Amino acid sequence: MALPNPDSGDIDPAARVDQLRHQIEQHNYSYYVLDAPTVSDAEYDVSMRELRELEQQYPELQTPDSPTMRVGGQVGRGFRPHTHPRPMLSLANAFSHQELDAWFQRVRNLVPNGAIHFVVEPKIDGLAIALTYRRGRLRVGATRGNGIQGEDVTPNLRTMSEVPDRLQGDSVPDGLEVRGEVYMPIQAFEALNQRRAAEGASLFANPRNSAAGSLRQLDPEITRHRRLCLFAYAIGYVDGIQIEGQWPTLQLLQDWGFVVNPLVKRVETLGEVKAYCDWMEAERDRLPYETDGVVVKIDDVTVQEELGVVGREPRWAIAYKFAPREATTRLNDIQVNVGRTGAINPFAVLEPVNVGGVIVRLATLHNEYDIQRKDIRVGDRVIIRRAGDVIPQVVKPVLEERSGTEQVYFLPKVCPACGTPLVRPEGEAMSRCPNIECPAQRFRWIEHFVAEPAMDIRGLGEALVQLLLDQGLIRDPADIYALTREQLLTLPGIKEKSTTNLLASIDRSKRRPLASVVFALGIRYVGAQTAELLVGAFHDLDAIASASVDALESVDGIGRKTAESIATWSAQLPNRRLLERLRSAGITWQERPPDHAVAGPLIGTTVLITGRLEALSRGQAEQRLKDLGAKIAPGVSKSLDYLIVGAEPGSKLDKAKKVGTNIVDESWLLEVLEQYAMSLSQLEQ
Repeated sequence: MALPNPDSGDIDPAARVDQLRHQIEQHNYSYYVLDAPTVSDAEYDVSMRELRELEQQYPELQTPDSPTMRVGGQVGRGFRPHTHPRPMLSLANAFSHQELDAWFQRVRNLVPNGAIHFVVEPKIDGLAIALTYRRGRLRVGATRGNGIQGEDVTPNLRTMSEVPDRLQGDSVPDGLEVRGEVYMPIQAFEALNQRRAAEGASLFANPRNSAAGSLRQLDPEITRHRRLCLFAYAIGYVDGIQIEGQWPTLQLLQDWGFVVNPLVKRVETLGEVKAYCDWMEAERDRLPYETDGVVVKIDDVTVQEELGVVGREPRWAIAYKFAPREATTRLNDIQVNVGRTGAINPFAVLEPVNVGGVIVRLATLHNEYDIQRKDIRVGDRVIIRRAGDVIPQVVKPVLEERSGTEQVYFLPKVCPACGTPLVRPEGEAMSRCPNIECPAQRFRWIEHFVAEPAMDIRGLGEALVQLLLDQGLIRDPADIYALTREQLLTLPGIKEKSTTNLLASIDRSKRRPLASVVFALGIRYVGAQTAELLVGAFHDLDAIASASVDALESVDGIGRKTAESIATWSAQLPNRRLLERLRSAGITWQERPPDHAVAGPLIGTTVLITGRLEALSRGQAEQRLKDLGAKIAPGVSKSLDYLIVGAEPGSKLDKAKKVGTNIVDESWLLEVLEQYAMSLSQLEQ
């Protein structure tokens, strides 16, 4: 059977979108929360770009919870959550001069007149943080987290000399939030890893992970002894001062005592932006810190406000990404592992090679189609690419160095873990083991179930899961809740204290939120965000499990493939029995629907804006709509209630006319706002 070609339409777009969203959710968790990335930056960018292009091509697949609409990451455990007064956004990427041209053309389409100047600076590979000051004194320091809520790490940030405890100067505002990047210099990173190696501890993958891990220490003294630095780059908000641009912002930050990257530059033209990017890429290896690109910002705040934000990204800034680091080595073997849902994942076993300061022995190969498309063979000299992450990728073979002894690779016909013949579902590139009793799938399933995003059973790591399976004490997640102290104490290396802690953790997991329970079940295509959507719609695990495909698909953000996957999983007898046993164990089964705080005149409607508004900026208008109870739609679809049209509207207007959306202008919004304000005033009287 021919392998499906993603470019030929053989793969169902809805299925591919669901697959990409699930993968990106997992990657975001590994990167932002665990500080242990599982794919390279380049591979993540490719997945995000593919998802964004599919959503643009098929607007009906766009959902508000898509990773393209939000910043990745969650609040980790061990720290108090901190809600940012204004969201900490992410940046769109450009990988070439041509893509910088395309970005600037989009800017010019929205702001056709007037001079536009830029501020350019190195994109530091570190950890974004926000520092809140009151009357010049540091009150809260927090990580970015998911962009809305981060972790309060104030005691750790106070140990850094680049974080002022009291602001300098005569113009210190009453309220201020400063944003910056915490990083670890390369020299400090290498010294830290040398100490950890001497102590027998695991090594950090790169300076970014070491900075994140150091900042998230529960003991600030550990942070103090690791050399962390900070470059301030933005103001989130400020009281009583009118900020005119990015360049004046940097001057203010320096006046208040912050360190600003000395390589930041203000330039007049896009040509100068490109020249700076090329210069910085040539200089990157001579810098004392890791940088993977250049941040390009439009200087003028008025232009920034006019351009606004789309999804999770400001239109007025972009990250120019450098080419990832590469090396050449021998591909000694291709092996596979079996994923939680039976996916057969091939990976490359390499002759060890130093790529950007990291010894690489393994690399991802995606799937058999990708191997054949690139004509990668066992024994080839191959180009390996990485961007400071844990798992690099095989880019391509070096055909000029072939000797004729290289071997074409074919995926095994049977599962390496259980011997079951593999299948490749129609329209998919990934082969799968269909045996739900497969020991490898069972291990990955339980590993997924006990992890922090799911049931968070601490103390039940990979080694213990495998030991429990080998001893026959568990076969599925429900068995975990039947474990006894006597059983655990018979296991090698298990002591009284660890047994007590594990049993307490198992008991605590019964009170995890319902969305965590749904996610923990490991249903294909159901990631953490999809689980939240399901719980928000049904509030009950029985209701989710008994819902029809149509009912599931009617939930905003749930596609057909995901709905079918949930219904199929729920209909299988072993899974129904599993649910009954989990219910008997006492885990969370229902969740009360939240009280609606917003009861404005647009409650229950979805609204979208296209074109430039006159009285309000895009961000202001969207916030006003939310205050009225509306949801901001990610794109035009049949479910869109209103399209607000401003000057120079885009293609959304034509799409809205085709699907019959109500088309209104800015005066309609202003009138609704005025009427709502009058009604509130009357209620107060």
